[in-house]
Amino acid sequence: MTCSQKIPFSPVGGADGDGNQQRAPLGGKTIMRKEEDCLGFSNLFRRPALSVQTGRGSPHPFSPLEDYTPLCGCDGELYACLREAVPIIDAAIDKIVRLTGGFTVLCEEEAVREELCRFLSQVPVSGGQTGIAPFLASYLDSLLTYGSAVGEILPGEEGVLGLYNAPCRQVTVKPGQSPMELCFYVPGEEGLVPVREPQWILFSALRPNPGEIRGNSLLKGLPFVSDILLKIFRSIGNNFERIANLRYAVTYKPGAGSLDRAYSQEIAASIAKEWQNAMNSGKSGSIRDFVAVGDVDVKVIGADNQMIDTQVPVRQMLEQMVAKLGIPPFLLGLNWSTTERMSAQQADILTSELEYYRSLLTPVVEKVCRSHLLLKGMDRPFSIDWDCINLQDEVELANTRLIQLQADRLERENKEAMDE
Repeated sequence: MTCSQKIPFSPVGGADGDGNQQRAPLGGKTIMRKEEDCLGFSNLFRRPALSVQTGRGSPHPFSPLEDYTPLCGCDGELYACLREAVPIIDAAIDKIVRLTGGFTVLCEEEAVREELCRFLSQVPVSGGQTGIAPFLASYLDSLLTYGSAVGEILPGEEGVLGLYNAPCRQVTVKPGQSPMELCFYVPGEEGLVPVREPQWILFSALRPNPGEIRGNSLLKGLPFVSDILLKIFRSIGNNFERIANLRYAVTYKPGAGSLDRAYSQEIAASIAKEWQNAMNSGKSGSIRDFVAVGDVDVKVIGADNQMIDTQVPVRQMLEQMVAKLGIPPFLLGLNWSTTERMSAQQADILTSELEYYRSLLTPVVEKVCRSHLLLKGMDRPFSIDWDCINLQDEVELANTRLIQLQADRLERENKEAMDE
């Protein structure tokens, strides 16, 4: 007994009663016996399922959220837009990058020191630039804006051939077998592809939270404050546009006579036409008077309204930004009243901030220099000596050392006098 179930045509075909293979015509149907179907003969010609080693399941219902850590995150574009929308934020980050300063390489062997100095000043970097200074500037800029920065060393047979600033939005980092190991991935044709040589990757994170790989942007916490500031600026712009582009209200009041009341619409239409002609003549540069008969009142719309004083709320928002960015107000063009002592303290705070950013860049510079020396076969010890931030710091340090030496001398003299 045959069943009424039909299956589509297969290239393998069915089998007749003698066991011979039959090929159904193009677009035809094959009829399968119910007994064979029950015995599982229909699965003989099915291809086995392919097994993949990268399709391992996860008990987590949202496994990508368990270990997927994009460097930029969904707020990367927000921070980039924030720098463009609020110029004071962009200026603060640029000043931090420039005030970080340069450095020199110290080495006991003069030949190694000269090779490192030549390499650091002539190494090609991304963007068609030369020298490690623009590479570190772009690296620190990405670190401050997005909270993470990625770079790549381009090795060669005769040393490092170049340095590349990688967009952090195109690089994904995941924890390796241990929390101290990082694995880097880039987009490929079939998803994320691991980096073949991760030893040439440079990575830094700015103040990452405990247990996390991704750092925190310097602009974290500013979107809410910036949104309020932009609303204030937008309202100020709309008010000035409304004031500069005057709108008039022309009111005609009919008289007590019956003639005025009977032809009030015609009179109002005539007044509107004459007013429009007077306004149009002003656009062409000519002056034309507006003459009307009757009780006509002309007023500027919104002339009686006063603009809201925005100085206090704007300053409050800017104070929040300055406190977050760590830049003294006078460096950002904010003429706030301050004392000389307060300005000196703000400069000291800025110095400590710059020292912290230098501590993040020092391992990057050391890895670049060490990689170049290893490729050149010149594995020698060296150190990085950062330049002084400004001469005022050097003067303060010299005065501090002088006072300390004077105090030590007085203490020593008092001790000798007591012994005698």
